[in-house]
Amino acid sequence: MHSLVLASGSPRRSALLAEAGFQFESVSPRVAEKFDVDLTLPELTLWNAIRKGTSVARAHPDKVVLAADTLVALEDEIIGKPVDLEQAGQILRRLSGRTHDVCSAVFIYHFAAGEPVMFHEFSHVRFRRLTEAKIDKYLAKVDPLDKAGAYAAQGCGVEIIAKIDGSYTNVVGLPMEKTVVALAQFGIQPKST
Repeated sequence: MHSLVLASGSPRRSALLAEAGFQFESVSPRVAEKFDVDLTLPELTLWNAIRKGTSVARAHPDKVVLAADTLVALEDEIIGKPVDLEQAGQILRRLSGRTHDVCSAVFIYHFAAGEPVMFHEFSHVRFRRLTEAKIDKYLAKVDPLDKAGAYAAQGCGVEIIAKIDGSYTNVVGLPMEKTVVALAQFGIQPKST
């Protein structure tokens, strides 16, 4: 049985895999995510996931590598991670009272065997109407700088999210429903409880 490597430094992705019962090691890929290229939301997330996964898979050719990328889009405009708190506030103001898309691409690859598995997951997130006070209160509790769309679905997310249509774990950063099935194709199973 092959061992699993998560090509991510994301504590949210690590938590989702661990909570599902998977044993793995995390390796942060040394590639920068791109947001500025002229691609669609699914193309861009997949491009980023492939780049992250391939860079880690080359260093771990005998292991199964899982990489993912999650981005937010409002009316087809891709919203990445904010550069500072001011931009985070601007993003939350734009998302206030509206529905946006969250797309994750997942890339699973065993370098020695070839043949990667890739897929996308879309969820639709409707925000509550946010006052300036609610935005300030939220940003005081959550670090938005490492999060696409400047927010997290877990924890304090209930304060700003009215509804999620689709996979909740996708909004967190890794669509577990499809990921568990895809990992099984590589013989990677959660440990029995």
